[in-house]
Amino acid sequence: MELAVINQKGEDTGRKVQLSEEIFAIEPNDNAIYLDVKQYLANQRQGTHKSKERNEIAGSTKKIKKQKGTGGARAGSIKSPLFRGGGRVFGPKPRDYSFKLNKKVKQLARKSALSYKVKDSSLSILENISFDSPKTKNYLALLNGLALSDKKTLLVLPEDNKNVYLSSRNLPKAKVVTVNDVNTYQLLNADHLVLCEESVSILETILSK
Repeated sequence: MELAVINQKGEDTGRKVQLSEEIFAIEPNDNAIYLDVKQYLANQRQGTHKSKERNEIAGSTKKIKKQKGTGGARAGSIKSPLFRGGGRVFGPKPRDYSFKLNKKVKQLARKSALSYKVKDSSLSILENISFDSPKTKNYLALLNGLALSDKKTLLVLPEDNKNVYLSSRNLPKAKVVTVNDVNTYQLLNADHLVLCEESVSILETILSK
């Protein structure tokens, strides 16, 4: 499978990149995608939620009214969950939401996400880029050249490029990551995926291990 390499103005450079069919043209596995995205979102949770149970509430332990003769239900502690200001029954406690996922499942999920992008014609190969200084208008000009200014885009760089990253940071629909950090959630969350020319070979090496 071949895709044309385009420049920053969206014009064909005349070069083509050969994409591995074992990575960009597999039968997508939706269950693997679900598990990988679920793990990613679970890892984003802090898990610091906490509410007090009745034994943690500060208050009197005195019986609040006599047992019988009041005409109402019997009541012992002011800290009972039945009363306002009392403890909560089975409330949330701090916990770790992360869970283990096999490496091969995560790789299958990323291959499936990439294959979906190719099927949907939502993948472009861009010649390697670099900005002299971090300016939002430079990145906006790039998106306009690619006719992607109104879409959520994910640009995958072969290595860290501070100027490109900082230029995109102020645009809510644009995201820039390095090829080593890209994950399934980011691939699926973007309307259009833009791979730098050098990123393709690195990505194929990572996903073929």
